[in-house]
Amino acid sequence: MLAKGVAWTLGLTAISATAGIALGVGCAWARIHGPVWMKAVTGAYVELFRNTPFIVQLFFIFFGLPAMGFRLSPEAASILAMVVNLGAYATEIIRAGIEATPRGQVEAALSLALSRMQTFFHVVLPPALRKVWPALVSQIIIVMLGSSVCGQISTEELSFAANLIQSRNFRAFEAFIVAALIYLALSIALRRLLNWLGPRFLFGD
Repeated sequence: MLAKGVAWTLGLTAISATAGIALGVGCAWARIHGPVWMKAVTGAYVELFRNTPFIVQLFFIFFGLPAMGFRLSPEAASILAMVVNLGAYATEIIRAGIEATPRGQVEAALSLALSRMQTFFHVVLPPALRKVWPALVSQIIIVMLGSSVCGQISTEELSFAANLIQSRNFRAFEAFIVAALIYLALSIALRRLLNWLGPRFLFGD
């Protein structure tokens, strides 16, 4: 049961990290280079999700959206909540990295007849991600640990499994200390894995 919970926790984290960073890149570009209305929309999205509790966002998606005709499974609601939450934080982290890129690199790329989109993806984004990668990794770890509240809507992640075990054998101390140690091991292993993967596959070091 714990193994299934670990698998769900890692699966939720992998999907939300991939989609959340992609969302963050798009919103960071929009906040810097987009038209005024796009800057306003992405700014409102970032402020909304950075200044409200994750559990409220999760409950709104799972319990609130059905009132508008959008009914999601617990797993889909968990993924959506984690993606939009991580996307909001990733937007500001990546935006800081982009704005730290020297203007001369951009002008040099444009002078070589690269389009603005090619300049962004090949000249601006890789060094920006390299600068902010440690902060992004920390945010991914925070989102993984935050997935523990997804058990409140019956997503079968790790904390849900621990709670189910203790409800059956009434050994809460053992169940939750094991869950805590697994979260600790997952966090350390994931941080080391991402710090190894990032420079090799994202930045081309």
